[in-house]
Amino acid sequence: ATAGRVLLVYLALRQATSALGLVSLGGHAQMVRPLVAPMAEGAAENVHGELPGPTRERIRAMAAASDNVGVFFGEDVFVAIGSILLIRGFLEQNGILVEPLMLARWAIPTALVAFAVHGTRVLRLDRQV
Repeated sequence: ATAGRVLLVYLALRQATSALGLVSLGGHAQMVRPLVAPMAEGAAENVHGELPGPTRERIRAMAAASDNVGVFFGEDVFVAIGSILLIRGFLEQNGILVEPLMLARWAIPTALVAFAVHGTRVLRLDRQV
């Protein structure tokens, strides 16, 4: 296990649970700070030994970013989330009728690209550490 792999797994879990509508399952206070960040730091220490302060802070920041990216792009895949309903309402006010399922379907490619981009960033973290 490396810091990047731990964060990649958390990103995948966070995005998948958000896509199922379980947005409040994780979060910075509940999951990242007490569990994910220490696990990633521990994995990095296991490989590289004692970490300097800036490296620790970078790992913690990437753990928080993994949570943010996972939720932000994963939640739009769920049809009954507030953002989808807000977009639908705005479009409907402007004469464009669209179903929530269609909006959610078009969020899937964006979520996949976000996973690929941020997944690459967390895996690059291993080389930077």
